[in-house]
Amino acid sequence: MKTDKTKKPKKKKFGLLGKNISYSFSKKYFTEKFAKINFTHYSYKNFDVESIVQFPEILANTKNLKGLNVTIPYKEAVIPYLTKLSKNAKIIGAVNVIKIAKNGTLKGYNSDFYGFKKALKPLLKKHHQRALILGTGGASKAVAYALRKLNIDYDFVSRNPSEYQLGYEELTKELFSEYQIIINTTPVGTFPNIDECPPLDYSLFTENHIAFDLIYNPMETKFLRLAKEQGAKTKNGYDMLVFQAEKAWEIWNK
Repeated sequence: MKTDKTKKPKKKKFGLLGKNISYSFSKKYFTEKFAKINFTHYSYKNFDVESIVQFPEILANTKNLKGLNVTIPYKEAVIPYLTKLSKNAKIIGAVNVIKIAKNGTLKGYNSDFYGFKKALKPLLKKHHQRALILGTGGASKAVAYALRKLNIDYDFVSRNPSEYQLGYEELTKELFSEYQIIINTTPVGTFPNIDECPPLDYSLFTENHIAFDLIYNPMETKFLRLAKEQGAKTKNGYDMLVFQAEKAWEIWNK
């Protein structure tokens, strides 16, 4: 009697580590991607945890886990749990992709900077020389790194600024006119809080400005809508997310 020697492909699991992530882009994106390429043995799960201290528990209790995406608020907090970091992740100081090797080692990468750079580049014109980065979290670090790669000067804006950061109240007409790219890296304006926006004087935007929001839900945030009303070129975070997700896929498979 003949036996079927064709082996079933091994199950592989991937997921997103974050907090309050039911709205997650990643789960839908990768689940659809696996279906499209007929990788029925691959699955993707949200690991929605209250604290980063639950991370080792996830690793211990999830068989065949091969890779993770990391989102707010754990892009920096996850680093001490990792075995090593890629060169870019080390420089940036934030991780949004983890590759899990067969021997259990965890390597952290940053694909956010790649996604942002690729999404912003087509919008740039010669006069786009300086940027304001709203927020100082893990995503802002990746944005800053991408801007350095593009030779664009930048400053950070924070609600609680250090001596090296600007406060929102400092953004006068004169100062604002020195920056042509305004990037929201904060979660302010994300669904369901769609009536919120960073505390800027939106009348200071002009047609020479780019307003870029890392948020993709809603597709047009209040930040983008108010900037657009003044003639600014606007872009949400959707393309950036797609580019960084594809980069994550590449990392997991190399």
